[in-house]
Amino acid sequence: MKIGTVPIFLIALALAAPAVAQSGKVYRIGVLEIAPASANRANMDALLRGLSEAGYVEGRNLIIDYRSADGHPERFPELAADLVRAKPDVIVTRGTSAALAAKAAGAIPVVMTTSADPVSARVVPNLARPGGNVTGLTTLVSELGAKRLEILRELVPPGSRIAAILNLGGPTAEAERGQIEPAARSLGLQATILDVRDADTLNQALETALEQGARALLINAEAVVLANRRTIVDFAAKHKLPAMYSAHEFVAIGGLMSYGVHYPQLYYRASSYVDKILKGAKPGDLPIEQPTKLNLVINLKTAKALGIAIPRELLLRADEVIQ
Repeated sequence: MKIGTVPIFLIALALAAPAVAQSGKVYRIGVLEIAPASANRANMDALLRGLSEAGYVEGRNLIIDYRSADGHPERFPELAADLVRAKPDVIVTRGTSAALAAKAAGAIPVVMTTSADPVSARVVPNLARPGGNVTGLTTLVSELGAKRLEILRELVPPGSRIAAILNLGGPTAEAERGQIEPAARSLGLQATILDVRDADTLNQALETALEQGARALLINAEAVVLANRRTIVDFAAKHKLPAMYSAHEFVAIGGLMSYGVHYPQLYYRASSYVDKILKGAKPGDLPIEQPTKLNLVINLKTAKALGIAIPRELLLRADEVIQ
């Protein structure tokens, strides 16, 4: 059937297509990351999938302007300023330090794919109505240290020393430390907090952990740590140390276990914030989303290599077991 000379099925397709695909505008999304794109593929694929579902297709009506600090968070301010000069419609960030840098660089809307605690770090005044130019998602990392220690305790003898790797200069470090130290005492463990600011201090911290007799490692997802995850995973394997990580990315390359959010899902969710902002919403009016599901991932292959028997009850609690 036709209306005039246009087939009716073509009219239906046009009506069903996202309005953004018909606008003719090309949108520019700036991305501010700690890791290069080659090491961040799963997360970026999830972001692009969500954007594609909303009608934004890279190479057609979407340009991605990616900036990586390559493991050096001190570079975020200059990279954010560089992004602002490119005049993106939205800047997408990972981590609290990147969000703070993007916020300080100008008034361009910022969507956080993740931030440990944006309120205590003063990225936003509150989660329900963030105000200003920043919104997105939080991982509430600082609140999970106690739970990660509780799981890790099942793999070490009572009274064991746990080395926790933190960047004590980071915007959420004190909140995380305030969770870890009392939790360790209540669980009958000893916690050693080791300060990591760059690759050199990371290597020093790992050696200090050995010297102080640490029986396990507690690793957060801070920018420097995340960028050097291969170093940490290899160190734990070499010295037969069980380690609890904050992100699946560590377990995927051979880490023992992680407990926390699924980061690709956060990137996918962030695409809906980008879409709303591009359609006219003010970032300050969009509530910051908190995680609704936390995943326990165990790499059983790594456990066998370390000579660790994972308790059956813990395996049954796992959301994913890597054989």
